[in-house]
Amino acid sequence: MIDPYRIRKDFPMFENHIKMQGHDLVFLDNASTTFKPFAVIKAEEEYLTRFTSNTHRGDYDLCFANDSKVAEARHVVGHFINALDKEIVFTSGTTMSINFIALGYAAKYLTKDDEILLTLAEHASNILPWYKVSEMTGCKINFIPLTKEGRLTAENLKKVISNKTKIVAVAQVTNVLGFVNDIKEIAKVAHEYGALLACDGAQSVPHMKVDVKDLDVDFLSFSGHKLCGPTGIGVLYGKYELLEKMDPVLSGGGNNVKFETDVSVKYLPAPAKLEAGTLNIQGIYGLVAAIKYLEEIGMENIEDLEKNNRKYAISLLKHIPDLVIYNEDAESGIITFNMKGVFAQDLATYLNSKGIACRSGQHCAKLLHHFTGELATVRMSMYFYTTKEDIDALANALKNGGNFLDAYFA
Repeated sequence: MIDPYRIRKDFPMFENHIKMQGHDLVFLDNASTTFKPFAVIKAEEEYLTRFTSNTHRGDYDLCFANDSKVAEARHVVGHFINALDKEIVFTSGTTMSINFIALGYAAKYLTKDDEILLTLAEHASNILPWYKVSEMTGCKINFIPLTKEGRLTAENLKKVISNKTKIVAVAQVTNVLGFVNDIKEIAKVAHEYGALLACDGAQSVPHMKVDVKDLDVDFLSFSGHKLCGPTGIGVLYGKYELLEKMDPVLSGGGNNVKFETDVSVKYLPAPAKLEAGTLNIQGIYGLVAAIKYLEEIGMENIEDLEKNNRKYAISLLKHIPDLVIYNEDAESGIITFNMKGVFAQDLATYLNSKGIACRSGQHCAKLLHHFTGELATVRMSMYFYTTKEDIDALANALKNGGNFLDAYFA
């Protein structure tokens, strides 16, 4: 079992924030980003203080050390999600990864007769790149209906998929409603119709064991900063034959064998052809450390703790008068709510006055209001260092804030 109180000693943000602000920090915005343990900070510092150099740029020891680190990183990430080393592409994050799929693959192969299927619950990063593909190719964008509670199901996918569908692009865990979608079944349906499944793993990979071979996803995208790693580093997984078919979205040093004055270019094999320019080497050091740290804790342990914390949180929140919970039965550590008569951002500002950090607004899911009927909500999101005291603090603030909010925002 994870002891979140002991775990917190690994994260300097908790102690340092207390010193800066003078009160305990209740950080419940982990779906946005996560704190970094000493192991990650040390790994990045090691690059900056001991191994600063480029990769594939020099015949000397420092360069070789970083070449080796990048190779190790592909293996560590591949082992983490059960992929081959050569199926791991380093990007700046989930957004870039999905853009690579959309612009490097879909824009190359789709036509005006084809279709891409999304849902209303997707993050902007898993909608706007596909809109761009539609603009470039003329292909259609359609939406898989959600269930009454907001789930994506294989049954609902079957209602709209057809032989015209070439890509199904959905999140394994959506960032507002937080349901854990049955990606394995969704992939099975997509493949029965000859479509590819591009999975947004930004909210799933940090919180549960994800096995790309078992799920049979064609692409998976995720970010380092949501799993205790640095910002500016992310991963695109793709089945190797698909990565080989992709065009580079970025061109430049490091992704080609040669180019000539006749405008001909010979690119390196994947993944190198998709990694033009200097990699975020410092970020790669940190990503490796973050994944090793999570694996030492155990992804199953992380998932179990979050489920227990969620159950405890719901047991408190659902009894608070005028609190509307939009995803009471979701499985992840994301709980989204509003207080009747209080604008979401006002509520979040009030919580901040109590030292509680939650997200408010549309959370980049700007089509979801068609489903929820709400333009803005408040989102709390937990991680394995979330304690029951954090949850108590939120519940007490919401329970006791009625008069204050009525007076302050009248």
